[in-house]
Amino acid sequence: MEGITHPIPRTVEEVFSDFRGRRAGLIKALTNDMVKFYQTCDPEKENLCLYGLPNETWEVNLPVEEVPPELPEPALGINFARDGMQEKDWVSLVAVHSDSWLLSVAFYFGARFGFGKNERKRLFQMINELPTIFEVVTGNAKQSKELSGNNNNTKSKSSGVKQSRQTESVTKVAKMPSPPPKDEDESEDEEEDDEQGAVCGACGDSYGTDEFWICCDACEKWFHGKCVKITPAKAENIKHYKCPSCSNKRSRP
Repeated sequence: MEGITHPIPRTVEEVFSDFRGRRAGLIKALTNDMVKFYQTCDPEKENLCLYGLPNETWEVNLPVEEVPPELPEPALGINFARDGMQEKDWVSLVAVHSDSWLLSVAFYFGARFGFGKNERKRLFQMINELPTIFEVVTGNAKQSKELSGNNNNTKSKSSGVKQSRQTESVTKVAKMPSPPPKDEDESEDEEEDDEQGAVCGACGDSYGTDEFWICCDACEKWFHGKCVKITPAKAENIKHYKCPSCSNKRSRP
């Protein structure tokens, strides 16, 4: 595959440098050297692969004979599809397979040299800062960056709205009285339950200060507003609230 011996990358920075060099070579083949690359991928030849080399060059060659190969192999037989589809579609297909191959090589090195969780994450983040070969070849690289910027702005706005809603929710909950304390003569187990807070009479979840709750004036059980379909706005207009169970008891003959 490669006529020149290249140093094996062992650190995150070295693996990323190897990735970047191979990526540059592949992009060159699919853009500036496109005419030469197209002619090299003769459908009459055997199964050919496109290799990107760490020194920012490329080559089209037969797959390596050793099994298993020293490195993951790129897509096999790219030359066979050349004349069976439009040139731009074929180039896009090769670009997608090249992106996949680059990732497989980078994380092969990561696995081989025992990269941990943080190292793998840092490597992916470094790789993810670069446009994919497919994006470069199809002209979507710039558009992708613009969309990313718009998404960040949207997230910032959404975060502001979310924070505002959370603040509003906490304020509304603060207006509600805390669950009534238990009698002193109750068992120690019940006292431990008190410390953990009240439990919703509908779903059984514990009391949380970030949610709207309402207490039944009949059975004195607490409920999530969402569980009994009562909003803070509705609660303000209710003088004496009765939960669904208590309301049903009164309605029976």
